[in-house]
Amino acid sequence: MPRRCIALLSGGLDSMLAIRLMQEQGIEVEGVNFKTIFTCCQDQAGQAAHELDITLTVVGQEEDYLDLIEKPSFGYGRGANPCVDCRVYMFRKAAKYMEQFGADFMVSGEVVGQRPKSQKKRDLEIISHHSDLDDRLLRPLSAKLLPPTLPEREGWVDREKLYDFFGRSRKGLIELAKQLGLQSIPAPSTGCALTEPRFSRKVFDLFKHTDQNDLWSFDLLKYGRHFRFDSNTKIVVGRNESDNESLRHMHEAEHQPSTTLLTPQGFPGPRVLVIGTGYQNEEVLETAAALVLRYTNGCETADPQVEMNDGVNTQLVSIQPTMNVDALETVATIN
Repeated sequence: MPRRCIALLSGGLDSMLAIRLMQEQGIEVEGVNFKTIFTCCQDQAGQAAHELDITLTVVGQEEDYLDLIEKPSFGYGRGANPCVDCRVYMFRKAAKYMEQFGADFMVSGEVVGQRPKSQKKRDLEIISHHSDLDDRLLRPLSAKLLPPTLPEREGWVDREKLYDFFGRSRKGLIELAKQLGLQSIPAPSTGCALTEPRFSRKVFDLFKHTDQNDLWSFDLLKYGRHFRFDSNTKIVVGRNESDNESLRHMHEAEHQPSTTLLTPQGFPGPRVLVIGTGYQNEEVLETAAALVLRYTNGCETADPQVEMNDGVNTQLVSIQPTMNVDALETVATIN
């Protein structure tokens, strides 16, 4: 009976190569893709699974993942990315499927030295240990730079057919992909919004000003321009029609905090969402209305108005174009 393994499949080149190397040795592979609200390019994993001809299970984060983002045990990268903690978390989640699939070990496409925050040798040791996988976690692309794992020692996997890739260069990986017959070579991508400076500023602002770090609050970070009015109030301005629609959905969502939605009337412009305890403050709403006009391209209406909806009441309010929002932009823009 052939040995079986679970493989973390992001859809990137490294994870595809790790899986193909196992297939070349007769190992049956089941793919697991870890999905969060911060993960980009979800379709890549499905496309990669199709090319590799493996079954793919998508695993999502739970509420405790948001606590990990706020207070990581092993710190952040250059942004709000707690990469080591995140890897530990996703391996623990994936490990639950090992028994279900009858798998003997787990495989990852990590390359020693490729990412400075989570792929130094010490980081890989921490991830293996704290995920409770220890030497059942095999990294085929850099296996020869690491101590032999259980599948290698037991002869399930031939260590001589594994590799010693190191660092950020993709040249050798691309050449290997061609040798192994992979038809598509995905472009490099972090795949995670937490690594992006602009998004990270919004995350840290959320931690600084509110204890309401729930799924709704994190999800909102993906949409629009964010402005901090005061410690209790934030204003989000839609960047495009997609953002505008998303802000409407966020306003109408169940279990959301107190919000007021401003929608332009009679002219094209951004929707604006006010969040926090200051949503009934007249100055806050005037500023939010002025931001509608600030980010409108060519309003020709003599008396521009917005509809304000606080979830209970709706009213039409004229915008005061003389309101100075430049000062707000200078001192309180989050992104």
